[in-house]
Amino acid sequence: MDELVALCKRRGFIFQSNEVYGGLQGVYDFGPLGVELKNNLKNAWWESMVYENDDIEGLDSSILTNPLVLKYSGHESTFSDPMVDCKSCQKRFRADQVPPECKKEDLTEPRQFNLMFKTNVGPIDDGSSFAYLRPETAQQIFTNFKNVIDSTSKQIPFGIAQIGKAFRNEITPRNFIFRVREFEQMELEYFIKPGTDNEMHKYWVEERMNWYQKIGLPQDSLHLDIHKDDELAHYASACTDIMYEFPFGIQELEGIAARGNYDLTQHQNESGKKLEYLDEETKEKYIPHVIEPSAGVDRIALALLCEAYKQEWIPKNGGESLIAEPGANRPPDGYEQRIVLSFEPCIAPYKVAVLPLVK
Repeated sequence: MDELVALCKRRGFIFQSNEVYGGLQGVYDFGPLGVELKNNLKNAWWESMVYENDDIEGLDSSILTNPLVLKYSGHESTFSDPMVDCKSCQKRFRADQVPPECKKEDLTEPRQFNLMFKTNVGPIDDGSSFAYLRPETAQQIFTNFKNVIDSTSKQIPFGIAQIGKAFRNEITPRNFIFRVREFEQMELEYFIKPGTDNEMHKYWVEERMNWYQKIGLPQDSLHLDIHKDDELAHYASACTDIMYEFPFGIQELEGIAARGNYDLTQHQNESGKKLEYLDEETKEKYIPHVIEPSAGVDRIALALLCEAYKQEWIPKNGGESLIAEPGANRPPDGYEQRIVLSFEPCIAPYKVAVLPLVK
């Protein structure tokens, strides 16, 4: 990982944010090549979701979020992590991520740590007028459900897709851009008729796995983590995570959840606004269920960089190059080392290079 992090800075992919002032933990900037990579990734997702599907519309909602939205979605009361402090190393950890060198007797009792960022709204900072920086893009899709239905006349099943920034006050940001405090999500809320949840959930798991292979993540580096019943959120009937083999372990890239109609029901009950769907053929009214594929842009970008990174040994006097042996510190005699990033064309920052001839 250290070699990749150094390469990302050297070649203009990713920089530590505010580096001239010592940086800001858990926040990164994408440089000239990094922003091209990231935009290509988002474009590939948008094309696969919105442009290739007549039943999916796009949305770009606000980052500032009315506190009532996140109160009634459950985020205000439940969007938190238990944290502990180690008296020995003086560091803070999530209760389920304490390193083995920290002894149990050195840990404080777990305390809940809310992950949402607040900001004041208006000219007077008296604590009475505030908004949250959204911790996910999903809730604004739910609150705009009726607006999209009314303006597009979509029929169930249909989806609303969104790419945008989200913010979480992570206790311990780590693993480069894998877990950060400011990041981008690519989320789809696909609204379906109740009773079709299992069928549509399986469909979207397969679709998403196929997409990852198209952008350059091979099947043998991807894994499915199917949540057991006791691991599901209270509103979910199914959830499957797509995992990737990072150098620091197998970690989640995307979750595909069958969320039922929890979110729309909550917002309908608390706002007093009808969020039901009328089936024109059967004249039946119901609150749709939803399948949610939710992916992290930064995590996928990191996975693509990890997959693309290769060390090669180039013969000094002509001949075929070799892939460097894992753990080898230096090339064999007669060879020199070079580092190559091999991306799929749809993801690659450079599509074409025009180079001068040299002797």
